[in-house]
Amino acid sequence: MSTYDRSMALTGQPPKTITQNQKLATVVGMFGLAVMLLASFNVSFPNKTLWLTISLSALFSGILWFSWEAYSQKLPGIKNDGVWFKSISSKGLWGWIAGIALTGFYIILYFYPEYLGLVSKGDNKGVIALFDPLSKALSGNPASQWFVYGTLYTVAILAFGVKFLWKYRHNRYERLRTFSVMLFQTAFAFIIPELMARLNGDKLLNGGSLPYYDLKNVWPLNYYNFEGYRIKGFLSSGDIGFALLIFGILSIFVITPILTYKYGKRWYCSWVCGCGGLAETAGDSFRQLSDKSVKAWRIERWVVHSVVVFVTLMTTAVIYSYLGTDTNKYWLTKSTFLIGVATLLTLVFGWVMLFKREQLQKDAQYGAIGYFVIIMALIGFHFFSGEGHVFLFKSETLRKSYSFLIGSIFSGVIGTGFYPIFGNRVWCRFGCPMAAILGFQQRLFSRFRITTNGGQCISCGNCSTYCEMGIDVRAYAQKGENIVRSSCVGCGICSAVCPRGVLKLENGPQKGRIDSNQVLLGNDVDLMDLVNQK
Repeated sequence: MSTYDRSMALTGQPPKTITQNQKLATVVGMFGLAVMLLASFNVSFPNKTLWLTISLSALFSGILWFSWEAYSQKLPGIKNDGVWFKSISSKGLWGWIAGIALTGFYIILYFYPEYLGLVSKGDNKGVIALFDPLSKALSGNPASQWFVYGTLYTVAILAFGVKFLWKYRHNRYERLRTFSVMLFQTAFAFIIPELMARLNGDKLLNGGSLPYYDLKNVWPLNYYNFEGYRIKGFLSSGDIGFALLIFGILSIFVITPILTYKYGKRWYCSWVCGCGGLAETAGDSFRQLSDKSVKAWRIERWVVHSVVVFVTLMTTAVIYSYLGTDTNKYWLTKSTFLIGVATLLTLVFGWVMLFKREQLQKDAQYGAIGYFVIIMALIGFHFFSGEGHVFLFKSETLRKSYSFLIGSIFSGVIGTGFYPIFGNRVWCRFGCPMAAILGFQQRLFSRFRITTNGGQCISCGNCSTYCEMGIDVRAYAQKGENIVRSSCVGCGICSAVCPRGVLKLENGPQKGRIDSNQVLLGNDVDLMDLVNQK
């Protein structure tokens, strides 16, 4: 048989199969997964500590071995790797199977944890019981479905994070932010909160307890942080609990705006956030699936603005529901709280309309509609709510509905389960209220932007293809326009995959930048004159 390659393509051919070592790595990883599946069917393992260690080690090492074989022998640089030719990464059969499997897992995790072996009164069974030794070692408590999920979540970010580091080892920015999300997930989202739970049993806070707190989560991502039971937990935990409550408030009104001003929303969405960490590492193979069409952009704008309105109203309603009206008992009454919220929103809206309306363009119209809806709802809260209910809804029902829609359906089932179908940032793009609010700040006053050198762009399309937020980066690059988009999470992949160095992430002032109103093509503009202008 002839071995001549008769293809006329100038680029390399897509991989037709995986190597022998990658097949072995797959077997190792599947063995670790098989142990958990057997445990979920109530297969009893005599030494749970040993078998849990074997299972997690097999999963971790299988992913690392597969990734090493994929990238270790390749030169550093851009790696397309035939993503549109692989079933798993091009919405093929394996992509749909993976999406259905992930979605099914999240449905069971959120709504049917008893099928994973959770027992409310008594010893756990199934796969949750397999994780009991690790949970007791960290927090002193039996495992829950959330501990199982947190462990697997952390293992995924660490293992696929190493894969990401190998793949983009030529880019220092990508290496640094990947180390960052791995650190924050492992330390601040997994280990530290579990150790805080262990301190409760030692009564180190003068008889109080140390509340469970994911230090990297900021409202509205931790939508539950200002519910009644959380506030009571903070106040009953002594000085440390009160400090955590103050930290939660300062993170909204002080820390977040300052960091977004200096670095854009990327400081959180691409360097700290656990959702973004999983999307960037385990979801990296699906980033090209984000819809770049104008229709998708319009849907995104409507959905994101609606989510911000919904989250603001729901948080206001939740806090309002457990406040009182007697000024002798409550320093913050229902009426005072509603007036404060309305005043703050009016000041923000007025400032935007006066100074930033032209910059926001059509988004200002969406903002005006959202502001009107919120103010009308606040008036309704005051006149049509009573003790134990907001409008026609019971307060407890309202809280559960909020948790169900934002915490379960959107961020879990859709956000992660749909990676292989809609891309790895579908939650961040369409549903995350934190990303929406940070995007609003980024668009209004942040120093962050992606600058472009249109004279160097060869229109290869790598930047647009691998933009996980659905931004047509090439359209900006061709015209030499700076990219200042509220949806941009500053992941920097567009710059990392550009073969000409057209794109650059910057935080500096606007003075002296390339004029974004000019089209930098051929001899139309003297590029160096624009660059050197101060």
